[in-house]
Amino acid sequence: MIGFLDAPEAIVVVVIVLVLFGGSQIPKLARNLGRAQKEFKDGIDEASKPTSSSVTETTSTPDTSDK
Repeated sequence: MIGFLDAPEAIVVVVIVLVLFGGSQIPKLARNLGRAQKEFKDGIDEASKPTSSSVTETTSTPDTSDK
């Protein structure tokens, strides 16, 4: 089933979740977890983008030519 859980262990986890949250709260919980995952992925993508507003340093040299 899940990588580290066998079938009996997964059933126990599902029963515990149902007891803790109740049947009506499971869709809300799943929706909130999905939103959190999407927000996390968006944050990672945003952090990995190179910034386009990078500051470029320009050194101005004084004009030494005699006019």
